[in-house]
Amino acid sequence: MKRVILILMILSLIIVPVNVIASPPEFSGGVNNEYEYEEVVFLTGEPVKFIGTVSITEKDKTDSKTISYSFKLVPEDKSIKGKLDRRISYTIAYDTRSDKGQTIGQMSVSSYRETIDVDEDRFELKDYQFSKSDVIDNRPASDFSSGNIKGRKVYTINKTEGEAIVDISGGSVGYENFWGATETQIIDFVFDIERQAVEDRRSTRWQGTVRSQVSDSMTKELRYSDNEANLSSFNGGYIRTTNSEIVSKYEYDLPLIDRNGINNKRRDRGTISLSKQKVPKIERLIVPKFRDLGGHWAEGHINKLYSLDVFDEVSTFFVPDVPMTREEFTRAVIRASDIRPTEEPKKRTSSRRKEPEVSPFVDVAVEDINYEYIKNGVAKGIIQGISENKFAPKDSLTRAQAITIIIRVLGFESKAPTPGYSTSFSDDRLIPAWAKDSVYMAKEIGLVQGDQLNRINPNQVLTRAEASAMLVRFLEFLEKDLQQDYRENIILFN
Repeated sequence: MKRVILILMILSLIIVPVNVIASPPEFSGGVNNEYEYEEVVFLTGEPVKFIGTVSITEKDKTDSKTISYSFKLVPEDKSIKGKLDRRISYTIAYDTRSDKGQTIGQMSVSSYRETIDVDEDRFELKDYQFSKSDVIDNRPASDFSSGNIKGRKVYTINKTEGEAIVDISGGSVGYENFWGATETQIIDFVFDIERQAVEDRRSTRWQGTVRSQVSDSMTKELRYSDNEANLSSFNGGYIRTTNSEIVSKYEYDLPLIDRNGINNKRRDRGTISLSKQKVPKIERLIVPKFRDLGGHWAEGHINKLYSLDVFDEVSTFFVPDVPMTREEFTRAVIRASDIRPTEEPKKRTSSRRKEPEVSPFVDVAVEDINYEYIKNGVAKGIIQGISENKFAPKDSLTRAQAITIIIRVLGFESKAPTPGYSTSFSDDRLIPAWAKDSVYMAKEIGLVQGDQLNRINPNQVLTRAEASAMLVRFLEFLEKDLQQDYRENIILFN
């Protein structure tokens, strides 16, 4: 009975759709999952938490996108009468610079409508100016982005009783790859509220600030699950779980509101945190059945990569201690990071017979099972031939070559110091000049480490087992390290 319940739970999780691209909803510091949205509103001078729903629609064109949000919210505190109705659309125009490997995104507000009711007050948005500009560095395995935000909202208060101006400024950083995506926004809101009191017609004015830090993340993680049945053809296998979570923190500095009204001489300062999680998606992966890995130090690494289709061996023998070849490692890196093809399929525009494709390398046939991987690896600048027309697909791979390929996939080679530096490895003098930047960056991000004598052994041939360990560490970087840097580190250090 327990097993039946477990199977039903797994099936129920599998059919739940998960949003692949992580991006916070709009620019209000709110959080959401599939069912509910919540944010904090500060226009009254006091924090009021609103809850409800948000619907998001996106329309993509060749060089632009429109994102529309519709919010229907009410105060969480039922003693407060109110509602929030917001409908806003943004347009993003993209300028793709293929020669630079970068994209510029320019966002502006195209339509807006917002009313916020809190007890006897109604705030109605009469003007909204907004601009957001992003630069996206399109690297082979991951896109990295950074953006700046400026905006201003102007509300009327009860039509003629006053005006609320909210200045908006801040920025965002993010990344997106096959294994995860995170966008973190840090936005400062400056409130300038002036209104006419109804009772004695005296003018009142207050100012305050709010900083929102919101981060939306999607990550895929792997875990091993034992097979509880004894009489089975396999002992266990890997499960890939896709998790989506959004966290937010508001830090506010407002005037103190007491029974006599607004007290500008004293301040109300505090922090409010919100978070929402989506239902995880789980996937069972292929079960490895290699017969020559029992007790081998790299058994777990190899089985994990086989389950992920990074390795697609058909033999029951993996042969872990033989050298890894150039074509095998190129294929494995591209499959591990799900690198997008260089050229999109072209629509047929003529009935003419298509000219047969010609391989750029005399030693790699177009019909070769690794041809597309090699072609894409070369086109992306991940790997090069050994000469103008030779690739040497069967040649062994050195550690320096493998490290260089992975760092190029990440696009980190240019982050090394100005030439003239030395790495911290004891055999630094043996590192080829063309690999030094990559080795340095691989050490910086924790991709590699020295042996017991602090040697990197750059010219040593890499075995299939050692290559597997390096690829697993590369995947862990895509899965975990990037999210740590783009979410926890940014929020903790700000």
